Amino acid sequence: MIVIVMGVSGSGKSSVGQTLARKLGWDFYDADSFHSATAIEKMRRGIPLNDNDRHPWLKELQSAITRWLQAGKNTVLACSALKSSYRQILYCQHQQVKLIYLQGNFELIFARLKARQHHFMRANLLQTQFDILEEPKSSEAIYIDISQPIQLIVQEIINQLELA
Repeated sequence: MIVIVMGVSGSGKSSVGQTLARKLGWDFYDADSFHSATAIEKMRRGIPLNDNDRHPWLKELQSAITRWLQAGKNTVLACSALKSSYRQILYCQHQQVKLIYLQGNFELIFARLKARQHHFMRANLLQTQFDILEEPKSSEAIYIDISQPIQLIVQEIINQLELA
Protein backbone atom coordinates (compact mmCIF):
# COMPACT_ATOMS: atom_id res chain seq x y z
CA MET A 1 0.00 0.00 0.00
CA ILE A 2 1.09 3.55 -0.74
CA VAL A 3 -0.20 6.24 1.62
CA ILE A 4 0.10 9.76 0.27
CA VAL A 5 -0.07 12.39 3.00
CA MET A 6 -1.13 15.58 1.24
CA GLY A 7 -1.75 19.21 2.13
CA VAL A 8 -0.29 22.68 1.79
CA SER A 9 3.22 23.47 2.95
CA GLY A 10 3.32 23.59 6.75
CA SER A 11 0.33 21.28 7.25
CA GLY A 12 2.58 18.61 8.78
CA LYS A 13 2.99 16.20 5.86
CA SER A 14 6.59 15.28 6.65
CA SER A 15 6.16 15.04 10.41
CA VAL A 16 2.95 13.03 10.16
CA GLY A 17 4.32 10.90 7.33
CA GLN A 18 7.55 10.06 9.15
CA THR A 19 5.72 9.24 12.37
CA LEU A 20 3.17 7.10 10.52
CA ALA A 21 5.86 5.22 8.60
CA ARG A 22 7.90 4.64 11.75
CA LYS A 23 4.86 3.34 13.65
CA LEU A 24 3.93 0.97 10.79
CA GLY A 25 7.50 -0.07 9.97
CA TRP A 26 7.09 1.24 6.41
CA ASP A 27 9.37 3.27 4.14
CA PHE A 28 9.00 7.04 4.09
CA TYR A 29 9.73 9.47 1.28
CA ASP A 30 9.27 13.21 1.09
CA ALA A 31 8.21 14.46 -2.35
CA ASP A 32 10.30 17.60 -1.76
CA SER A 33 13.41 15.45 -2.30
CA PHE A 34 12.19 14.74 -5.85
CA HIS A 35 12.18 18.45 -6.85
CA SER A 36 14.85 19.65 -9.24
CA ALA A 37 17.50 22.06 -7.98
CA THR A 38 15.96 24.70 -10.27
CA ALA A 39 12.52 24.32 -8.68
CA ILE A 40 13.95 24.46 -5.16
CA GLU A 41 15.91 27.60 -5.98
CA LYS A 42 12.79 29.19 -7.45
CA MET A 43 10.84 28.54 -4.24
CA ARG A 44 13.77 29.67 -2.12
CA ARG A 45 13.61 33.01 -3.97
CA GLY A 46 9.90 33.27 -3.14
CA ILE A 47 8.65 32.45 -6.65
CA PRO A 48 5.75 29.99 -6.71
CA LEU A 49 6.01 26.98 -8.99
CA ASN A 50 3.63 26.67 -11.91
CA ASP A 51 2.27 23.54 -13.58
CA ASN A 52 5.19 23.44 -16.04
CA ASP A 53 7.61 23.40 -13.11
CA ARG A 54 5.66 20.67 -11.35
CA HIS A 55 5.07 18.32 -14.31
CA PRO A 56 8.55 16.66 -14.36
CA TRP A 57 8.40 16.36 -10.56
CA LEU A 58 4.99 14.66 -10.71
CA LYS A 59 6.18 12.25 -13.42
CA GLU A 60 9.21 11.35 -11.29
CA LEU A 61 6.88 10.71 -8.33
CA GLN A 62 4.59 8.65 -10.54
CA SER A 63 7.56 6.48 -11.56
CA ALA A 64 8.57 6.01 -7.92
CA ILE A 65 5.01 5.04 -6.91
CA THR A 66 4.87 2.55 -9.79
CA ARG A 67 8.15 0.97 -8.63
CA TRP A 68 6.94 0.76 -5.01
CA LEU A 69 3.65 -0.82 -6.08
CA GLN A 70 5.41 -3.36 -8.33
CA ALA A 71 7.85 -4.22 -5.54
CA GLY A 72 5.02 -4.52 -3.00
CA LYS A 73 6.73 -1.93 -0.78
CA ASN A 74 4.46 -0.36 1.81
CA THR A 75 5.36 3.30 1.63
CA VAL A 76 4.29 6.64 3.07
CA LEU A 77 4.83 9.61 0.74
CA ALA A 78 4.53 13.20 1.96
CA CYS A 79 3.41 15.21 -1.07
CA SER A 80 1.47 18.45 -1.45
CA ALA A 81 -0.68 17.03 -4.33
CA LEU A 82 -2.65 20.28 -4.32
CA LYS A 83 -4.64 19.80 -7.53
CA SER A 84 -6.90 16.99 -8.65
CA SER A 85 -4.89 16.67 -11.87
CA TYR A 86 -1.70 16.16 -9.83
CA ARG A 87 -3.35 13.45 -7.77
CA GLN A 88 -4.50 11.69 -10.95
CA ILE A 89 -0.86 11.49 -12.05
CA LEU A 90 0.01 9.99 -8.68
CA TYR A 91 -2.52 7.15 -9.19
CA CYS A 92 -4.90 8.22 -6.46
CA GLN A 93 -7.58 6.06 -8.07
CA HIS A 94 -5.39 2.92 -7.76
CA GLN A 95 -6.83 0.67 -5.05
CA GLN A 96 -3.45 0.35 -3.29
CA VAL A 97 -2.89 4.13 -3.13
CA LYS A 98 -4.62 5.87 -0.23
CA LEU A 99 -4.84 9.63 0.18
CA ILE A 100 -4.69 11.40 3.55
CA TYR A 101 -5.58 15.10 3.44
CA LEU A 102 -4.13 17.17 6.28
CA GLN A 103 -6.61 20.00 6.57
CA GLY A 104 -6.05 23.17 8.56
CA ASN A 105 -6.76 26.87 8.48
CA PHE A 106 -4.46 29.49 7.02
CA GLU A 107 -3.60 31.15 10.36
CA LEU A 108 -2.42 27.93 12.02
CA ILE A 109 -0.34 26.87 9.04
CA PHE A 110 1.12 30.35 8.50
CA ALA A 111 2.28 30.41 12.13
CA ARG A 112 3.94 27.01 11.63
CA LEU A 113 5.73 28.19 8.49
CA LYS A 114 6.99 31.35 10.17
CA ALA A 115 8.46 29.26 13.00
CA ARG A 116 10.13 26.79 10.61
CA GLN A 117 13.82 27.28 9.89
CA HIS A 118 16.11 26.02 7.13
CA HIS A 119 13.36 25.12 4.68
CA PHE A 120 13.18 26.41 1.13
CA MET A 121 9.43 27.06 1.24
CA ARG A 122 8.80 30.62 2.41
CA ALA A 123 5.78 31.58 4.52
CA ASN A 124 4.86 34.25 1.96
CA LEU A 125 4.14 31.49 -0.59
CA LEU A 126 1.44 29.90 1.57
CA GLN A 127 -1.35 31.98 0.06
CA THR A 128 -0.39 30.73 -3.41
CA GLN A 129 -0.77 27.16 -2.15
CA PHE A 130 -4.22 27.86 -0.72
CA ASP A 131 -5.13 29.63 -3.98
CA ILE A 132 -4.44 26.55 -6.11
CA LEU A 133 -5.57 23.95 -3.56
CA GLU A 134 -8.38 21.75 -4.85
CA GLU A 135 -9.52 19.80 -1.84
CA PRO A 136 -10.10 16.15 -2.68
CA LYS A 137 -13.61 14.77 -2.59
CA SER A 138 -14.42 13.04 0.67
CA SER A 139 -14.74 9.79 -1.32
CA GLU A 140 -11.12 10.17 -2.50
CA ALA A 141 -9.36 10.97 0.77
CA ILE A 142 -9.38 10.67 4.51
CA TYR A 143 -9.66 14.16 5.97
CA ILE A 144 -7.56 14.81 9.08
CA ASP A 145 -7.79 17.94 11.27
CA ILE A 146 -4.21 19.10 11.86
CA SER A 147 -4.98 21.01 15.05
CA GLN A 148 -4.69 17.73 16.98
CA PRO A 149 -1.43 16.40 18.48
CA ILE A 150 0.61 14.38 15.99
CA GLN A 151 0.19 11.07 17.86
CA LEU A 152 -3.61 11.42 17.66
CA ILE A 153 -3.38 12.30 13.96
CA VAL A 154 -1.29 9.21 13.24
CA GLN A 155 -3.57 6.94 15.27
CA GLU A 156 -6.61 8.35 13.46
CA ILE A 157 -4.97 7.59 10.10
CA ILE A 158 -4.15 4.04 11.18
CA ASN A 159 -7.70 3.53 12.41
CA GLN A 160 -9.28 4.96 9.25
CA LEU A 161 -7.05 2.84 7.01
CA GLU A 162 -7.91 -0.16 9.19
CA LEU A 163 -4.24 -0.98 9.70
CA ALA A 164 -4.48 -1.52 13.46
